[in-house]
Amino acid sequence: MTRKITLCCMFVLSLGCLSVAATKPDFNGDWVMDRTRSFGIPANLESTMSVKQTAGQIEVETKLIQPGNERSVKDTYVLDGKDYDFAPQVPPNTPADAPKPKGKRTSNWLPNDAGIIVTEVTTIETPKGTETTQIVRKWTFTGSGEVTIAMFVDRPTGSFEAKRIFVKK
Repeated sequence: MTRKITLCCMFVLSLGCLSVAATKPDFNGDWVMDRTRSFGIPANLESTMSVKQTAGQIEVETKLIQPGNERSVKDTYVLDGKDYDFAPQVPPNTPADAPKPKGKRTSNWLPNDAGIIVTEVTTIETPKGTETTQIVRKWTFTGSGEVTIAMFVDRPTGSFEAKRIFVKK
């Protein structure tokens, strides 16, 4: 009898562990940036994003809106920890005949599935030689219906941090 109770308890505990392990944050939906609590962004920037998440990846369309300028950026994060090539955005005022930047991206779940972390390394050929930039984005839920994306940028000209707080529409 004691053996049956022990086996039953082990089974219930293992199911509990599986259900906890299977709970990943759900970033799906439409989000709008809360400018008043975000920092490290241009003063006149407004932003929205639409997120479609599956078990293994996240697709994001971000709209960046400034007076007289609206652009849309599409990204895909494959959440398996492997390096993938991606096409970084061309910097503003880049000559049409300039080489396109190249990029590698790694995306993965944070420990305990607390969010995701995305690391990008981009290179671009300039008249002064190759320039490499690293960007790390950390997505976490920081409140009910609120996502914070902390961004850390390291460039040859310096480093900076930005934080964008998005609220679910």
